[in-house]
Amino acid sequence: MTALDAPRNKFMRIERLDGPETECRRLLDLGITPGEEVAVIQSVPFGDPVVLQIRGMRLALRRREAAWIRVR
Repeated sequence: MTALDAPRNKFMRIERLDGPETECRRLLDLGITPGEEVAVIQSVPFGDPVVLQIRGMRLALRRREAAWIRVR
């Protein structure tokens, strides 16, 4: 499932990033790496942004970027 499909406020482990290589590199630089735990804190249906909590910080991402984050 993607971060967009994940239940809110539940930590899940990142499996991989599935998206354009250059843009996924930016997510990796932000600390969104496989093996880390991430939780969706805020999400608006059909709107941006999606707020994630990872490594003790909160990040706001576009929906299309959050869709590249595969979690389990």
